[in-house]
Amino acid sequence: MSDLPTPRGRLTPDRPLADLTWLRVGGPAQWLFQPADLDDLQSFLAALDPSVPVFPMGVGSNLIVRDGGLRAVVIRLGRGFNSVEIAGTRVTAGAAMLDAQVAKKAAEAGVDLTFLRTIPGAIGGAVRMNAGCYGSYVADHLVSARAVTRQGAVITLTPEDLNFRYRQSDLPEGAVLVDATFEGEPGDPAALAARMEEQLAKRDATQPTKDRTAGSTFRNPAGFSSTGRADDVHDLKAWKVIDDAGMRGAKVGGAQMSEMHSNFMINTGQASAHDLEALGEEVRKRVFLSSGIELHWEIMRVGEPAPEQDAVTDGILAAQSQRTG
Repeated sequence: MSDLPTPRGRLTPDRPLADLTWLRVGGPAQWLFQPADLDDLQSFLAALDPSVPVFPMGVGSNLIVRDGGLRAVVIRLGRGFNSVEIAGTRVTAGAAMLDAQVAKKAAEAGVDLTFLRTIPGAIGGAVRMNAGCYGSYVADHLVSARAVTRQGAVITLTPEDLNFRYRQSDLPEGAVLVDATFEGEPGDPAALAARMEEQLAKRDATQPTKDRTAGSTFRNPAGFSSTGRADDVHDLKAWKVIDDAGMRGAKVGGAQMSEMHSNFMINTGQASAHDLEALGEEVRKRVFLSSGIELHWEIMRVGEPAPEQDAVTDGILAAQSQRTG
């Protein structure tokens, strides 16, 4: 890799990433860059050789880093990007701010962004993935977002620019989200707090929150998240088609589909990234054979397999991934 610019923030070579992901797996980043602030991020990207790949990483809540690691500069935002500012019913949050914290701070100010309370991860990832639950999505509330381009320029993105879909957006290649502004409905702080407590209780009763997971493994074939309503139907929910294929509790090595919620993948303690991805691909295959439905990963998988891993297995995984997306 070319000589890298010298930033004010922290630039670490060969930094293991497993401890930075919720699933606790994966190899090292060739470089991990933790910018001091917005100016540091801009000047670093402006000076970085355009041929050097960049990967913006949030808090690793929705991520499998493969065991061979990432040949890239991984950019992870921290303290300089975790502010929350509230003006009326508009909330501007730094990309590194946890979704749950934004929901709580907004509620204290009488602004309803309660849908963010149970979404794992940080605001940057929530915008990129159009995160949502209980029938509300980032797309329903986003006013604008700011990002730093690969050339170091700050750009403002509208919802139209981002072209939100279910668990997807069109973020410019290599751009690093730095903050986002949301519009919420006004609400009573006590009522909003009570609603969030109800949401947490429901989540803890139905999801394996005490285990090492990365949230939902696959997108719902229905094309939307749970509405939380009593009349919600489950025929095309990922967990239902996984159950129907007999894959609840299925295991590969140290990876397991949760017995509590079959669309949650668990690292039971000693899983490799290879175990987790192999299990996910086996689930996809069994669901397709069972129902004809092609499940699409919601967890992002990046990096390269470890050199010593079975090349035949990795070839099969790559072929399946290319075929079904």
